[in-house]
Amino acid sequence: MVELKTEESINAMRAPGRVVAQALAAARAAAAVGASLLDLDRAARAVLAGAGASSPFLGYRPHFAPVPFPGVVCASVNDAIVHGIPDDYRLRDGDLVSIDCGAELGGWVGDAAVSFTVGRPRPADLRLIETAEAALAAGIAAARPGNRIGDIAHAIGTVCRTAGYGIMEDFGGHGVGRTMHEDPGVPNEGRPGRGMQLRPGMVLAIEPMLIAGGTDEYRCDGDGWTLRTVDGSRAAHVEHTVAITADGPRILTAP
Repeated sequence: MVELKTEESINAMRAPGRVVAQALAAARAAAAVGASLLDLDRAARAVLAGAGASSPFLGYRPHFAPVPFPGVVCASVNDAIVHGIPDDYRLRDGDLVSIDCGAELGGWVGDAAVSFTVGRPRPADLRLIETAEAALAAGIAAARPGNRIGDIAHAIGTVCRTAGYGIMEDFGGHGVGRTMHEDPGVPNEGRPGRGMQLRPGMVLAIEPMLIAGGTDEYRCDGDGWTLRTVDGSRAAHVEHTVAITADGPRILTAP
């Protein structure tokens, strides 16, 4: 069931959205060559604690997971697409890092992700990240009343496929509100004019996940969480929580 949020509720969701943006910025600032992924997680934890927010990631255990998630961020490096567990891996020059973070504050949740490089970037990685950001922008632009879920999916997929990138099978965006994952699902590829009609009050986490090698396949690490590219190519993941309003899309996790 899709919950339509009131204008008051959408305004309230801006608070955890700001915390998420600040936590992502702190994690990114901590991501120097030689820093560990745990350092990034600690930076985000400090922001959440300072804001009086909790993490919807910490302790989360969906049906597929063998253990609860141990961090407040997902930290995915190079060929890891999403759901990377922050550990003692130390960042190296040229690494591509994707950080996903959520915050719960006042009974509402915000969810966003960012990808970036550490040290000297590879041109191919910069192109991958730029395309992911362009796909996210296209998806957000399509998040307007009267459009359909398929319009968002088509906008994202068109940007990704035109650039020659793969789109991870089975995973995409989702509704967000009182909990981190709500209806409806938001695929990263689809047909325009299809699917649920978008209405004011819907709040969606829109999140392109791109695979540089062009394949759509992925595999899961032995930790039961980290999803990696099958071909070993690099991946990028970006995300915003977006409210659909009569005036157009409103990004709730913007800095």
